[in-house]
Parts: sequence; structure tokens; C-alpha cells
Amino acid sequence: MSSSDLDTLIDLMARLPGLGPRSARRAVLHLIRKRSQLLTPLSDAMQEVAITARECLNCGNVGTSDICEICADDKRATGEICVVEDVADLWAMERAGVFKGRYHVLGGTLSALDNIGPEDLSIPRLIDRLTSENITEVILALNATVDGQTTAHYIADQIEDRVTLSSLAQGVPIGGELDYLDEGTISAALNARKPL
Repeated sequence: MSSSDLDTLIDLMARLPGLGPRSARRAVLHLIRKRSQLLTPLSDAMQEVAITARECLNCGNVGTSDICEICADDKRATGEICVVEDVADLWAMERAGVFKGRYHVLGGTLSALDNIGPEDLSIPRLIDRLTSENITEVILALNATVDGQTTAHYIADQIEDRVTLSSLAQGVPIGGELDYLDEGTISAALNARKPL
């Protein structure tokens, strides 16, 4: 490896989320020290993923086939679709292991500042899926941001007469202490209170 090869690798690593130049240098040094255990297998895996990874034609998840494992699983055809902003949100929901239906990845949120309109997201494909998959409930699992809530309202307006709509509860997280929560979270929790 030449010095310029190392600099290129460090520069590329520094572009990853959560890594800056300093963290990238440490990661590259660690990979080089553990070349046979980490660097070579990582390189091989990245090469394979670069060739095989693709977006699911149905929901937008990332996998190695045109239709992801979740969409291909007949047991998940429950009539429920959980709408998320991006694949990372889908993966987070799957890690929780509580949702047994199917997903729909929007590919972002509506944003007037970034010129992202409904045509830039996969909202039309979501609407098509309502009929083709006999969907009875759409769960809007969008982030509690201005853009996320704007997107949720837009989708609700488009499909409100066709299916049951629901959204994730918002408020105090499990293990959360009121003293550490922001005013918006406390307000959402109070407004979404339920009887004991």
C-alpha cells in the first residue's frame, strides 16, 4: 500500500456517517493491523455487496434480490403496512421484532426547503400497494420532525378513506426521566396520555 492509497482509504472512510478524519485514521490503522481477520474479509464482503445489493421493487428495502425477504414472506401478508422514511428505520423496526406485517420505504420526507415533493418519494407506489395487497391498515412510523409530520399529514390526506390509519405513539421513552426530556416530547406525551 502506498501512502496515497492509505490517504485515499482514510478519506473514503471519513465520508461514512459517524466517522471523521481522526476516527477514519484509527479505523484504517486497526484494519491494517488485523489485515487477515478484518481487512481482507471486509474487502471481500464489500465487493460482494457492491455487486449483489439492490432495492426491493415492492417496498424499497435493501437486499440481494428484486423482492426482499419480508415482501416474499407470505406470513407477513397481514394487511398491515408500516410506512417509514428510510431503510435504517425499517431495520430498526425489525430489530424490535414486534411488527409482523410488511413495510414501505418512502425514501425521505417532504421538504419545501430541499425541494422534495410527493413525486420525489415513493408515495404513488404506496397507494398502488393498498389495492394490490389488500391493505386494511397503514401505520405511519415517520420521525417526529416537521418534515416527518408534514409527510404523515400528506399521506393521510391521500389515503384516509381507503384504509385505517394509525401512527406510532410519541412521548416519554421507557426508562426516560422527565427532567431530561425536551418540551416537545413532554407535550406529545401529555397529549397522548391514556387511562390506567
